[in-house]
Parts: sequence; structure tokens; C-alpha cells
Amino acid sequence: MRDWKYDNEQWTQLPTYLKHLPLFTRAHDWTSMFFRFAWSIYLKVVFTFYIRLKVVGDYHSLYKNHPRLLIISNHGSHLDATSIAASIPSQYWLDLFIAAAKDYFFSNAFFTFFSQHCLGAIPIDRKDRKGEAINLITRMLTTMDRIWLILFPEGTRTPDGKIHEFKRGVSVFAEKTKTPILLLFLDGNTKLMPKGRPWAHPGKLTIYIGPVIPPSPIDQVYKAYKEWVTTINPDAFADDQAINFDA
Repeated sequence: MRDWKYDNEQWTQLPTYLKHLPLFTRAHDWTSMFFRFAWSIYLKVVFTFYIRLKVVGDYHSLYKNHPRLLIISNHGSHLDATSIAASIPSQYWLDLFIAAAKDYFFSNAFFTFFSQHCLGAIPIDRKDRKGEAINLITRMLTTMDRIWLILFPEGTRTPDGKIHEFKRGVSVFAEKTKTPILLLFLDGNTKLMPKGRPWAHPGKLTIYIGPVIPPSPIDQVYKAYKEWVTTINPDAFADDQAINFDA
């Protein structure tokens, strides 16, 4: 990732999908603040009356004690990122970001605007071989005083509702930037919005807030996650538990 300078032509040439991120924004992004506020009200209504969201645990002490966190969870549907956002108090949203697939969340003008200003999405090019997304996230975790970044360590949505092997990206970010990891577990997400369904069923979704673990190799992260989630749902994991160290 290039060292962009605000006072020259680099700013005008910066890709639109990056201009909402704090590394590139010189002042408060009032557009994002307005739309995030409106989005928080919308989510409050949706996740109260349409999807009955229950949060087990408390974010307030976490926010006080952990200004920088990598937040990881299982990944069963396109509902997951918004569900996690809805579970986090809206006063913390300006510090909340989501690592999102560029080819989906930034695929057209509408999705790009929504991803920028409602989700605070960081575009991840899944075909990137230059490491630009890794450099961008690393810089954000290193330079920002406060950042909560949502990552899905499985890399893609589960095809069968089970939790599958973790890719090692989360450990790369955590160990390189010395950022601790918060464990979350979403229960009911796949049932509400299975892969291939364009919108969610009404129903109940529970988000469990787990422990914060130190930066660790991916096998240790996976082991800690599995041990914790198994106490909630012993059948959550797929039979194939080999860790993908090459991803």
C-alpha cells in the first residue's frame, strides 16, 4: 500500500472504495457518521422485531479495556457482519470495521456506498497476490488508537452449517500488530439465511461473546475457539478439522 499524501494529486486519484478509511481521511467523515447513525436505527428495528437478536455477554468492559481488537466468529451467511454490528452498541461504531470481500461488497455503486458508509468495510481482494489488503489492515491496526476489526477466519461461508478449518490470516494480523483476538459465536445464522438465499427468514439469532485471547499461531487460535464453542454447541464443528496452514 502506497503512502498517500493528502496535499497532492494522489488524494484525487485514490480509489473511491478506500476514501472512507481513517488512514486516508483528514477529518471526520460526516457522510459516514450520518449513514451509520441511520443504519444503527434501522438495525435496531430489524434485529428487535424481525430477527430477535440476543447477545450473551457484555461489550462495554471490552471497549474500555481493549481499544484494539480482532473480532472473529463463525461464518454461515451474509447476515453475519450486520448481525455482529447490530450486537455492538452504536456509540462504538466509528471504531468498528469489517474485512469484506471486494468482489461482493464493492461489486457495484450501491454496494460500494453501503459498504463504505454503513459497514465501514475494508475491501479484501481474494485474488490479491501483492499483499495490498494485508498491508492496509496491518497499517490500520498499527497506527490507529482504537479499532475493532471483524474477520471471518474460515474465509468463506460454510456450505453445511458447520465450522470448518481456519485460514491463518487472523494470526498474521494479530501477531504482526500485537492485537488480541475476541471470540464470538453466532448461533442460528445459517438457519436464518443459508447460503444461496437472498434475504433472511424471521427468527431468533444468538451471539455469544467469548474470551479475549492473546495473538497466537492459527492452530492455537482454532483450538481455543473450538474448546470455547464446544461448551455452547458440541455439534458446531465439521468432521474435517485439519488446519489450512497454507491459506
